[in-house]
Amino acid sequence: MKYSGTISRGIRTPIIKKGDDLASIVVDSVCKAVEEANLEINDRDVVAITEAVVGISQGNYATADQIAKDVSNKFRDATVGLIFPILSRNRFSMCLKGISRGCKKLVIMLSYPGDEVGNKMVSSDVFFDSGVNPYTDVFTAAEFKKKFPDCVHEFTGVDYIDYYEKISECPVEVILANDPRAILKYTDTVIVASIHERARNKKILENAGVKKVLCLDELMTESVDGSGYNENFGLLGSNLATDNSVKLFPRNCQSLVDDIQSRFIKKFAKKVEVMIYGDGAFKDPQGGIWELADPVVSPAFTKNLVGTPNELKLKYLSDNKFKDLSGEELETAMIKEIKNKDSNLKGSMATLGTTPRQITDLLGSLADLTSGSGDKGTPVVLIQNYFSNYANS
Repeated sequence: MKYSGTISRGIRTPIIKKGDDLASIVVDSVCKAVEEANLEINDRDVVAITEAVVGISQGNYATADQIAKDVSNKFRDATVGLIFPILSRNRFSMCLKGISRGCKKLVIMLSYPGDEVGNKMVSSDVFFDSGVNPYTDVFTAAEFKKKFPDCVHEFTGVDYIDYYEKISECPVEVILANDPRAILKYTDTVIVASIHERARNKKILENAGVKKVLCLDELMTESVDGSGYNENFGLLGSNLATDNSVKLFPRNCQSLVDDIQSRFIKKFAKKVEVMIYGDGAFKDPQGGIWELADPVVSPAFTKNLVGTPNELKLKYLSDNKFKDLSGEELETAMIKEIKNKDSNLKGSMATLGTTPRQITDLLGSLADLTSGSGDKGTPVVLIQNYFSNYANS
């Protein structure tokens, strides 16, 4: 038996800048790390590359002025309702600055007690005791602060009501509500800024008679005055880059992962799987923040990463079917069970407690945790033995 299971290894690369040959950098860096650690590359190893360096190498940036021009062209100097933005300086402040430059007036409608991904202005305990009905009650900023005087983010200490008011560059009004239709009392022209519920929120507004509604993935979908853009996700997945620009979610990722895979096949004669990853899809247990501010975990991956795990729960089998076995007899029975398992175990009792998530979401979460978000300098992650199991280890 091999005693090493899944191994996730951060790969250091040079600092990546606009115009760099990212495919060559990724392959070269992995090769050097493999040589340094005396490793072997195997079929179905996974090389994961953070979306940040993909966007950087592509030069996929947009300035606040370019965002403003796109908004102005699409909304024609209207009073715009901006509903359900997440509470994030990194993710939304520059987008807000650009959007506000393109509007006559902005009505920002925040959800409460927190945003879509779990950033809270009010703790769950305080909110539960308040008597507020989150389905119907609508507040002005002043009314909300009177009801909840200490409405700052637990981790950042930022009062996002004040912060979003201050960075907006047009007249702005902030309200708090959870029903998308509440914005229609203020304007019939709306930008839906939510991420994962955007299609639903847009549909609700359309059914309620909104005059014009776009989502963030419908802004910056083509170049504006030479800007970057993303035809699929627009402003979704963007990050603060400078005090006047954002880095957009990368484009053309499929051709990149296919190119890198072909290079690994040529180099090692092994079929390495390759993916681009953004935020991992996991939830912080203390703050309750769901770490998925990107529209997807992985915008591109090689085809063998499609699907969900098809795994048996060893603990369940040990406690039930094989409860009277032990030692070598138990090991032999377990290996035989795994080798003979059905190709689709969905609904089987023997899968209870396994994780029926997309393989790319699981790998993306592992890679995101491995690379970190600070100064580790490992935007590439090599994952080995992920697809091995007790029977073929």
